[in-house]
Amino acid sequence: MNYVILVLGWSIFYSLHSVLAASKLKKILTRKWPNAYKWYRLAYTIISLILLVGILFQALSIPKTILIPKSDLTNYLSYLFAGFGTIISMKSMKGYSLKNFLGFDPLSKEGETLTTTGLYAKVRHPLYLGLILIFLGYFLFSGTLSSAVHLICLLIYLPFGIYFEEKNLVAQYGEAYQKYQSDVPPLFPRMKSK
Repeated sequence: MNYVILVLGWSIFYSLHSVLAASKLKKILTRKWPNAYKWYRLAYTIISLILLVGILFQALSIPKTILIPKSDLTNYLSYLFAGFGTIISMKSMKGYSLKNFLGFDPLSKEGETLTTTGLYAKVRHPLYLGLILIFLGYFLFSGTLSSAVHLICLLIYLPFGIYFEEKNLVAQYGEAYQKYQSDVPPLFPRMKSK
């Protein structure tokens, strides 16, 4: 039952992530409550943080079921993957205002220009790639069933999350984003250039 609750928690978290980030919802909120919309991103961040903390507490309350035993190799690989994932995640956020991203700067304009340089020249969603590596590193480090559930839930969600996020990006940037989609892979860089 603990794992069902954990999967349910991630399902709610990821579903809300996609629903609350939908451009249609943002347009409706802007029309109905134009003055309140400026705080939308902050409310979104707070809701996400509360859900994430709940998921983490649930995961910590589950008795450990070891899937893979610890070894020097799993420790090395866990640090390698998590380290690269952290670097990729941090570099992918380099051009963004943290205050704006978290919703503490409601009057600034969100993502006015399409970023296609740096990591974004190799993959369209480097933050998601970083998260995959971090979750994989965590799974290899802990080797538990609950860490496997975290990773599997992320991997199941990403195709849906990318689909909905890219619908918003096509609506926002039009042909420029469609060309970018055809030139750059979503998660994993190509080994050879086109």
